[in-house]
Amino acid sequence: MKTLFLSIAAVLFSLFPSTGNSISPEALTGAWETTFKNDDGREVHAVAIMSGGYVSSAAYYTDDNSFLYTMGGSWKVEGNKIIQTYEFNTQDSEMVGKSESNEYKIEGNKLTFKGDSRVWTRIDNGTGGDLANAFLITGRQQNGEIVERPIRARKTMKILSGTRFQWIAYNVDTGEFSGTGGGTYTTINGKYTENIEFFSRNVNRVGASLEFDYKVVDKAWHHSGLSSTGSPIYEVWTPREIIEKN
Repeated sequence: MKTLFLSIAAVLFSLFPSTGNSISPEALTGAWETTFKNDDGREVHAVAIMSGGYVSSAAYYTDDNSFLYTMGGSWKVEGNKIIQTYEFNTQDSEMVGKSESNEYKIEGNKLTFKGDSRVWTRIDNGTGGDLANAFLITGRQQNGEIVERPIRARKTMKILSGTRFQWIAYNVDTGEFSGTGGGTYTTINGKYTENIEFFSRNVNRVGASLEFDYKVVDKAWHHSGLSSTGSPIYEVWTPREIIEKN
C-alpha cells in the first residue's frame, strides 16, 4: 500500500503541460482531477491545484467523502521534467524537505505519466476567481487591530486556482500535519464563498457552504466572516511570492 501511495504522490505532482521539449510555466496554472480505485477496490477522487509556484493535491473516497491524503510543496522545471520539493505529505512525512522529479505526457486537456495508467483532466486554467495564488496567513484581527503573525515552521497555506481551493496546516520542520479542507469557491461582488468537498477533521462539514467578505489590499487578501464553527474571524493572507522576496 505504501508503494502505491508513493506512486500516486509522484503522479499528483506531475501535472505539467509542455511546449516542445520544455515545460511552459504559464501552462501549469489551474486545477486537475482524476478518479481511480485503490488496492481495496474503493473509488478515490483526487484534485491537484497549481498556483503561485506551489502545488497541493488531496484525495478522498467517493462513497462517503472521507479524507484520504494530501501532499504538496514548491516546484521548478528542468527540461522536460518537473522537480518538486515537499512541504507536507500525509502518506510519508519523511518526504518533507526532499525533492523528486517526474516525466509526463499531455494530449489536449488529458495528462498521463510514465509508469502510471491514471488519466488527469484539467478543471480550470487558473481563471474564474479573483484569488488564484498560494497564500500564507500573516495576520489576524484582535480587539479591532490587525496583529501580524510571523512566518514560522508551522504554516497555514491556502492555495487557489480559478475555481478550486485548499487550505493546509503543517510544520515544515517536523513534518507534522494538522488539518486540511477544500472544494470549490467563487468570488462575486466582494463575497468569497467556499463549498466544502473534503475536510480532514470532520467529514460532516462536507457539503457546507461558507460565505465571507473579501478584499485585496496591497496584494494581500483580507478575509472576514464566520468560521466553520461559527466564530467571527478577520484574517490577512499574503501571497507567498511576496513573503519569499522579503
